[in-house]
Amino acid sequence: MKELLLGWYARNRRPLPWRETRDPYAILVSEVMLQQTQVERVIPRFERWLDRWPTVESLAQAAPADAIVEWQGLGYNRRALNLHRAAVQVAAHGWPDDLTELPGVGPYTAAAVANFAFGRNVLPVDTNVRRVQERTGAAFDAACAQALFDLGATICLARIPRCDVCPLAELCPSCGSRYEPLRKQRPFEGSFRQRRAVALRAVAAGDHPQDDEAVESLVRDGLVVLRDGTASLPS
Repeated sequence: MKELLLGWYARNRRPLPWRETRDPYAILVSEVMLQQTQVERVIPRFERWLDRWPTVESLAQAAPADAIVEWQGLGYNRRALNLHRAAVQVAAHGWPDDLTELPGVGPYTAAAVANFAFGRNVLPVDTNVRRVQERTGAAFDAACAQALFDLGATICLARIPRCDVCPLAELCPSCGSRYEPLRKQRPFEGSFRQRRAVALRAVAAGDHPQDDEAVESLVRDGLVVLRDGTASLPS
């Protein structure tokens, strides 16, 4: 299956900007942005971020507040703070052998950076990769990572896979299967996440948010600090 997969990938590879570099900082930025955010939304924000902070040192020297403001619109704003903290740690001590030592970096992100930046023989397993593995029953190696991402994102879809154009269809025991819809995430509209986002935007604009509960939650996450009862972004 590996040869079929890689042959298909060579013909159908998505032209994503983070695939054109082996810079661990750029790859870390892309992986953090891609957590729970669609690729199409990430591409322009990734490019804008790297235009502003092209190196890990430049981000480390920036104020956390600037990173949080630049992140607005991507959601899950704590990712911006963790990315800044990781940059500070790397700028001071270099890249650790165990990448999960960096703030906000879990096993998947660590594996992705290890593979795509440092060439380590480790397969990062996200939802798409896991889906292809489970349906095919095949054991793919680290060289297949990007191909598995693309196959899972464009062909081996969650509910109704496009088996008619899948390069692995003839060898796949799940070919032709259909699947129950996955549980949908709660809507953003009206959620506490939205209240937090509104409060954070107000703080970033220099206004005083009226939602004390949301502000307290932002303070606990380190996204906002309180000084004499006034909320502001961390400096």
